[in-house]
Amino acid sequence: MADGQLQVLNALDVAKTQWYHFTAIIIAGMGFFTDAYDLFCISLVTKLLGRIYYHIDGAEKPGTLPPNVSAAVNGVAFCGTLAGQLFFGWLGDKLGRKKVYGMTLMLMVICSIASGLSFGHTPKSVMATLCFFRFWLGFGIGGDYPLSATIMSEYANKKTRGAFIAAVFAMQGFGILAGGIFAIIISSAFKARFDAPPYEVDALGSTVPQADYVWRIILMVGALPAALTYYWRMKMPETARYTALVAKNAKQAASDMSKVLQMDIEAEPQKIEQLDRERSKFGLFSKEFAKRHGFHLLGTTTTWFLLDIAFYSQNLFQKDIFSAIGWIPAAKTMNALDEVFRIARAQTLIALCSTVPGYWFTVAFIDKMGRFSIQLMGFFFMTVFMFALAIPYDHWTHKDNRIGFVVMYSLTFFFANFGPNATTFVVPAEIFPARLRSTCHGISAASGKLGAIVGAFGFLYLAQNKDKAKADAGYPAGIGVKNSLLVLGAINALGFLFTFLVPESKGKSLEEMSGENEDNGAEVEAELSSHNHRTVPVA
Repeated sequence: MADGQLQVLNALDVAKTQWYHFTAIIIAGMGFFTDAYDLFCISLVTKLLGRIYYHIDGAEKPGTLPPNVSAAVNGVAFCGTLAGQLFFGWLGDKLGRKKVYGMTLMLMVICSIASGLSFGHTPKSVMATLCFFRFWLGFGIGGDYPLSATIMSEYANKKTRGAFIAAVFAMQGFGILAGGIFAIIISSAFKARFDAPPYEVDALGSTVPQADYVWRIILMVGALPAALTYYWRMKMPETARYTALVAKNAKQAASDMSKVLQMDIEAEPQKIEQLDRERSKFGLFSKEFAKRHGFHLLGTTTTWFLLDIAFYSQNLFQKDIFSAIGWIPAAKTMNALDEVFRIARAQTLIALCSTVPGYWFTVAFIDKMGRFSIQLMGFFFMTVFMFALAIPYDHWTHKDNRIGFVVMYSLTFFFANFGPNATTFVVPAEIFPARLRSTCHGISAASGKLGAIVGAFGFLYLAQNKDKAKADAGYPAGIGVKNSLLVLGAINALGFLFTFLVPESKGKSLEEMSGENEDNGAEVEAELSSHNHRTVPVA
């Protein structure tokens, strides 16, 4: 046992994998399940909202959301998430992980339900209330990122910590899947009960009045999984690392963890005091922090930022890709509910075949291969597949080559999830000191969400056809899908380079990583500086 390591923390570090680890994964993971459901289910219903609220009599194509409304509806939750990550990340270090954890969950439940209720009937009022509640829903979801990661990393043992944090994140895959499957069920049920002709046969009749319930039900069901785990979240004790290292309450930490680990742990108040005296208490904006963790924070923020640009832009022009390759027929050949069904089916297939397996590959290999190798490998293959989609793009648009396109597209996703999408979430929860851990994770995650906003909106406009006449209604001409894919390839290549700033935390205790055990961290200095000058293999 490292000299200076508290017994209670050491007990957690060397604990065998046991039941409480799994309950922690489920409790933290259900939050993530809900996050993914709530963030991704909106893309299933945007076309439906267009048909219901922006129908133009006599138009040959069904109504669609105007660009600014579409951007707002799709993106307002991201803006909320970004704010929530920063705010709740900071609060989690101030008040404790557990206190804040219940707040974020309550916010998610209330706003999920409210986002399905509208005040007024005009398109403007419906969209305004939808956007208002989606912002606050995002705010709650944002809090879940730093808190879930930090709680899981502080509960885990050092041998399988990576897998546990990644497992929490992997619940996102199931959330996306659940969103798709639920939308399929609801749209099929409504379709069976209220059948309607396609748009080209009867423009007005193709959207049945009951369709207005469909999107509301899909959005509101997001409240269920969050509400179900609320009780368990409240029963979970505060993490020992927060109680001992930040709140300095040795007795409480020992008694909490004795219950969790079902063994006797002695409280060591003198040791905590002694550690407290020896330890430098630098803040986030201090020179000391910049010296020790500056490059790490730069590494975690830039890689997450770059990854999310690529990751979210794909998710958003997924619908267009499906239409282009013919998985989803032209809008006018379907009625409203049919369209929801087809979009949901396509997204569910992609999630099932590439998204979900990618996450679990990370869970399986992260403690064997390490975070660093998985992230490098992921960025590398994402770059390769992006360029492979972009350079012969015209080749992929032919009918006969559709399947090849979908395979390549799925592989890009697979390596995002068996790669940087998972590791950028894991690492910030491991490498910073306990009193700044949740804040630094929040900053890294918020940087990622900024990337998501760039990816989602930048590419909404960029991917438009170069010919204004062929661009979607209301959009200016863009650079086309092919060039957009080239830009994304370059972004992934940058992510590959910035990965070299991030240290490897495989198999080390959290205190060892953050240098919280050493006297003013002299040894850690050496370790970190040797890391930052690690030789980069020349290709």
